[in-house]
Amino acid sequence: MNHQHDDVPGSSTTPRPKDWITTPITADLLRGALDLERTEHGVLPHRLPARARAQCADGQLAMAEAQPSGVRLVFRTRATAVELDTLPTKTVYQGAPPRPDGVYDLLVDGRLAGRASAPGGTVLFVDMTTGSAETRSGPVGTVRFPGLPDRVKDVEIWLPHNEITQLVALRTDAPVEPVPDGGRKVWLHHGSSISHGSDAASPSTTWPALAASLGCVELINLGLGGSALLDAFTARALRDTPADLISVKIGINLVNTDLMRLRAFTPAVHGFLDTIREGHPTTPLLVVSAILCPIHEDTPGPSAPDFSNLSTGKLQFRAAGDPAERAAGKLTLNVIRDELSRIVKQRAADDPHLHYLDGRDLYGEADFAELPLPDQLHPDAATHRRIGERFAELAFRAGGPFAAERA
Repeated sequence: MNHQHDDVPGSSTTPRPKDWITTPITADLLRGALDLERTEHGVLPHRLPARARAQCADGQLAMAEAQPSGVRLVFRTRATAVELDTLPTKTVYQGAPPRPDGVYDLLVDGRLAGRASAPGGTVLFVDMTTGSAETRSGPVGTVRFPGLPDRVKDVEIWLPHNEITQLVALRTDAPVEPVPDGGRKVWLHHGSSISHGSDAASPSTTWPALAASLGCVELINLGLGGSALLDAFTARALRDTPADLISVKIGINLVNTDLMRLRAFTPAVHGFLDTIREGHPTTPLLVVSAILCPIHEDTPGPSAPDFSNLSTGKLQFRAAGDPAERAAGKLTLNVIRDELSRIVKQRAADDPHLHYLDGRDLYGEADFAELPLPDQLHPDAATHRRIGERFAELAFRAGGPFAAERA
């Protein structure tokens, strides 16, 4: 798909047409979700299956996997107007300026044709200084996309990558039907909040979405903010999900959570890859290390938030570990990159479909000088575009690990 970034229509106040057709939201109209949960309001897309969700009580993971990064409604229709009723969950951080509402991108035949946000919704109030959270219920909102071309077309509505979204109702002024399988390869990707889309401009412009567009593949994005931690249940989800191409981005969350030492890291990586290979023994599998993150290149975690400028919206992070602790096995990004490179080289002797990509080839020192990480951890919208373009060039180009599988 191609992306256009001029002003595009989409609102929550457009007058409604007289005649609507309501279409049930079912799995055959959704791509990028691994599970659909029925709720009192409609359906809630999940990016991890129920079995995986049951095996972890972590609130951060529960929020991340329910934020539908890469999940989109896809249908064929002559409709000139589309309405989507949703119940979003919006996060408000105490003491910080309000965050913008989540964005819905509407694509017509692969081209951006509308962008809007949903009013209303549930609000999650988070106090980052204490970790406490309070939820307040709110109303269902409606996203409207009028003025679409009057012809048969394929429509995609990309759901907000950073907002839990219950889908309540889909209305159009002409019938809709599922889009037949076009034969494109499925790319299954797992990573951290950067892969999830943190600070991207919109759901179709996260770096994995951009790379998928350039690579002409269908994306399933298991980028899980704060939760790329080599969890066994995530490996099993990757193992059990049909895919033609798989990539796993490993590094930054293990450092900024200070989760494990080198002794545990090496067998955990082997176990993670072993599990994926149980379901995908010969699928091209690309292991990607972290992009450049200067605060953690040689300083261990954890990452600590700096609240001094929170009222201005400028949350920053710092590395709270001691570089001397590397001798005791504490992980830094350079330690992880060296070990990932060694592990992949060792395994590739018996697994010719296994590949390694140094994340600094996606975003390195020269990129940091030009486009620094605003909070020291996460890229901005322009950097998402650069990383997506670089990944597409390195992975899908002739001679790249995914090149032979490109449709």
